[in-house]
Amino acid sequence: MSKQQEPKKPRQVKSKRLNLNSKVKWERLLKEVHKEQVPIAVIRSITVHLKDGTAVDVNVAEMLDEGGDPAVIERIINEKLHALDDIIRDVDFHISVDSVAKVIQPFTDNLLKDL
Repeated sequence: MSKQQEPKKPRQVKSKRLNLNSKVKWERLLKEVHKEQVPIAVIRSITVHLKDGTAVDVNVAEMLDEGGDPAVIERIINEKLHALDDIIRDVDFHISVDSVAKVIQPFTDNLLKDL
């Protein structure tokens, strides 16, 4: 006696789209980026920690919002950091996750559109 085969149900294919807009995922990704690779346009601010314990904040986003040329701002900041290198303990770069997402999202959408 042969068993009757049950008709196969059509396999439902769920659309799997990577959600790269998630702020947590972007933050995790950004932690792996070297500061030399970060475009000035996505930096919110820079905190320079001096050896004497002083912390100096540079509001990059404000300079850009006021119409500053990103290339000029980047050059000036790099020159200042280089000139003060002997008294700097550490530098923190505060990145705008939203700005990065706006820049990167169209590229990721295009790259992943056929997945």
